[in-house]
Amino acid sequence: MVKEGFKSQGQGSRLEKGRKKMKSLVAAFLIQFFLISSGIGQEVKKPGLRITSPAFENNGKIPSTYTCDGADINPPLKIEQVPREAKSLALVFDDMDAPRGSYVHWILWNIDPGVKEIKENSVPEGSIQGTNDFKKQNYGGPCPPRRAHRYVFNIYALDTRLDLSPMATKADLEKAMKGHILGQAQWMGTYKKK
Repeated sequence: MVKEGFKSQGQGSRLEKGRKKMKSLVAAFLIQFFLISSGIGQEVKKPGLRITSPAFENNGKIPSTYTCDGADINPPLKIEQVPREAKSLALVFDDMDAPRGSYVHWILWNIDPGVKEIKENSVPEGSIQGTNDFKKQNYGGPCPPRRAHRYVFNIYALDTRLDLSPMATKADLEKAMKGHILGQAQWMGTYKKK
């Protein structure tokens, strides 16, 4: 009987060692799996929503055609890498150097997320223009009173369409977008009145 006890104790010890070895192998496998998969995820990470303009470089001078010194029409804009789950886009164009901090020149919402381009002097079909700080529902080009100002086109990808009146302002738009923004991008230009 004593011999059997020793025998089962020896087998138990081998089983225990086997279990520990198996646990170590599983832990090592899981660590490698997570390290490899997280590395793969980082390599294929796509940049987010983008907005650009072929009319001027980012941080470049806005051509006078798109200002109060010219035709006062919107420049062409390109929109890329819209999140797949987006239901609409919104656009805000404002003067970041206005005396009160911001002056809104153009706001649009319910732009179809499939829109890849807003052509010069146009509004995407089905979108709604809100009320800018000129108290109008259209594009108002840069027209700084003295020195050069910075103007920013902000594009937002939203997980919903918005139910706003054309009388809505930037503040109304921002309130309606809260909690619905999937992505945001901007393109900036400068302008000094002639």
